[in-house]
Amino acid sequence: MPSFADLKLYTSGILSGLSEEAAKSARLRKNLNIHPVLSDPIQRLFNAMEPGTYARPHRHVRESGWELMVAVRGAFSVLRLDEQGRVLSRADLRAGEGDCAVEIPAGAWHTVVSLAPGTVMFEVKPGPYSPISDKDFAAWAPEEGSAAAATLVRAFESARPGNLLMNHRG
Repeated sequence: MPSFADLKLYTSGILSGLSEEAAKSARLRKNLNIHPVLSDPIQRLFNAMEPGTYARPHRHVRESGWELMVAVRGAFSVLRLDEQGRVLSRADLRAGEGDCAVEIPAGAWHTVVSLAPGTVMFEVKPGPYSPISDKDFAAWAPEEGSAAAATLVRAFESARPGNLLMNHRG
């Protein structure tokens, strides 16, 4: 039987430190990979994200491009979108109460918006990770770091099914 020393323990302190790093970063998010290498067949990571961070709407086009997101701390929403930027559905996730996890199917346009300081999600998705082919970004969505991206994040926060987000490009 393995001893405790054989287990990987992720403490509250580790997650607090990750959130502090996210709050200080220009992107307002920071991840902690659990998988040992990017080529691992199962990608597992904690993703700390602060309100205001911009996750450019995207999809994972490979057949095994699903993602599982679990709220560990705080609150975030996942928006499922169509190709034009219309919100098809919204999953509001909160750690410790109500809905806490969502699985996004392969090929689904989506984005994530942080709703509370100190938010941490846990993600699981098939690997390997390839920065070139991992994501197909929505053509209508502004690039990260632009003023239009900041405007779009504010629209994500209150977006409801039926809302057309491309009108917020700026």
